[in-house]
Amino acid sequence: MYFHYFIWLWIPLSVCDSETNPCQKICFCKEGAMFVNCSGVSVSSNLIFPPETEHLDLSNNNLHSVPSKGLRSLWKLQVLLLRSNYISRVEERTFISQERLHKLDIGRNEISFLGNSFSFGLISLHELVLAYNRLQELRYKNFQHFESLQKLNLQNNISSIEMGAFRSLTCLRQLYLQNNNLHNLNNGDFSMLQHLEVLNLEGNKIKTIAPLVFTSLSSLTILNLVHNEIEHIRFKTLLSLHTPGTQILLSDNPWFCDCDLQRVFAKLCSVRRLILDDYHNVTCMEPHILRSLPLSSVDTQLCIAETVTVLVITFTVSVTVVAAIVMAERNRKKRTGKHWSEDSEVSYDVHN
Repeated sequence: MYFHYFIWLWIPLSVCDSETNPCQKICFCKEGAMFVNCSGVSVSSNLIFPPETEHLDLSNNNLHSVPSKGLRSLWKLQVLLLRSNYISRVEERTFISQERLHKLDIGRNEISFLGNSFSFGLISLHELVLAYNRLQELRYKNFQHFESLQKLNLQNNISSIEMGAFRSLTCLRQLYLQNNNLHNLNNGDFSMLQHLEVLNLEGNKIKTIAPLVFTSLSSLTILNLVHNEIEHIRFKTLLSLHTPGTQILLSDNPWFCDCDLQRVFAKLCSVRRLILDDYHNVTCMEPHILRSLPLSSVDTQLCIAETVTVLVITFTVSVTVVAAIVMAERNRKKRTGKHWSEDSEVSYDVHN
């Protein structure tokens, strides 16, 4: 046992300090150089890493580009962390040799551009983090080779999504789009995501939701629309979700509380497969008289008020019609000098 214990300690030091695979004595290597931690040590983009590396952490450095030269020989690499650097763009085919890579984290950089072949070679990637960058629009060509991707984090980035941008991500299970600048959800935005389980859209500026935008999400279990600008939503928009037990979060939106909205939520609450987790936190923004009141506390009154209004209008119209008839008869009497009943009596006498 002592012999094996000594070998476990000796191999990492030998590999990390060797001239053939130097870590430049500033990175931490362990487990036969499979794990290389260069976080926060201001490494050079020309740094050469041990070819056995499976987990490489280059976060919190001063990198302005992806060290593609140093990555080229790391054919065993499974995890690559590049978060919190100054990378502004990812060139095409940067990761062409990382066919075994499972996780890529390039969040908290300054990326505004992804090459059309950015995904080329990453056929085994399961998790991609692009959060807190400067991307504006998502395009289909950015993700077209992510055939195995299951988790995609794009929060704090984008303003628009190209139609069908995610259609090649047929294995995707989690999509995080919170705190972006999205204003609309259009039909086809989430097409082909039949395995998607979590869709987080919290903290955007979404106001308009197309009625068929969620139709293809046949596995969705969590839909988060909290803190957007939604005033109204159609019943059939959420009815298109067919997964048993879909949890829907809708609070912190400027809801316009009227009879139509009450009917929508009443129907949604009656659908067993849809769970409105935060229904009691859904509050009214308009009309002003209901501002900040929970919809659940006034929902039974909304349609009653509307019914009363209809009855009042009907009654008013009826009274107006009757009054008009009476006034017309009075005017006729003034013109002819006799009452309509007198005409009836004369007519009766003539016939007799």
